[in-house]
Amino acid sequence: MPTSRSPARGTWLTRRELIVGGGALIGGLALAPRLRAEGVKLSEPTLAALGESPIVYVSPLHPDGGESKCHGEVWFFVDGGDVVVGVDRERWKARALKKGWDRARIWAGDFGPVAKAGDKYRSAPQFEARGSIDAEPATFDRLMQAYAKKYADEWEKWGPRFQKSYADGSRVLIRYNPVAEGPPAM
Repeated sequence: MPTSRSPARGTWLTRRELIVGGGALIGGLALAPRLRAEGVKLSEPTLAALGESPIVYVSPLHPDGGESKCHGEVWFFVDGGDVVVGVDRERWKARALKKGWDRARIWAGDFGPVAKAGDKYRSAPQFEARGSIDAEPATFDRLMQAYAKKYADEWEKWGPRFQKSYADGSRVLIRYNPVAEGPPAM
């Protein structure tokens, strides 16, 4: 069967290659906005709260959207619009990701340790995020620089611990990409 390829005419696409390639391109273009639309830009009040607070409160979400029983305060930094935390790989936040529970609710504010805060942190700006393990060494370097400034009073003690635990694999970074802002839908 003749094709449109001919040494005299150069290298040309067959009709099938053109149709398949064009379909793939159109399908990819249609899907691309959905992939980019996953993250949302947080509001100014939420960004301000993240800028002022030394901690965030995080609760992994069950697959049905309900909060887990584990709510914890944690040091964090904002990286490219995402909240990044460094946690022991055996802590619930990391274990929940291993189970496939990649959603979390995050509150930005400082109400002290969650055990003493009661439900006060629930009045803080909040958002839902999709979590993932961030294994990029450059992210860890940015975390170390951010934490050294943000937690300067405690960093002499904690900096070497973070460095050692990240190096031996007992600490992981979780990147939380905001996907919805505000209180959960009822």
